[in-house]
Amino acid sequence: MVVRDVRRAAANGSMIGMTQPRAKIAITIDPEVLARVRLAVEAGRARSVSGYVERAVVGQLAAETDFDAILAEIFEATGGQPTDEERAAARRLLAGEAA
Repeated sequence: MVVRDVRRAAANGSMIGMTQPRAKIAITIDPEVLARVRLAVEAGRARSVSGYVERAVVGQLAAETDFDAILAEIFEATGGQPTDEERAAARRLLAGEAA
């Protein structure tokens, strides 16, 4: 299952599909962020910029998977997803308005 694969890869630092062909993409990144990534590669914390970015993406996917599971547990424990009225009240609270 993909969820388990993502978590396992994030936990042990390996990449999903290491034996599969890689897809080449182009991204836009802040030059200061790229400089920090290159420093990490030079320090041996990653094999390459691509490897560093891939590891970050794997970690993000794992975090999102965990967040989705937490939300599902909360909804189950509280009787389901919030109503439109509850969402509106939450938005007002987040905006600093009275509920």
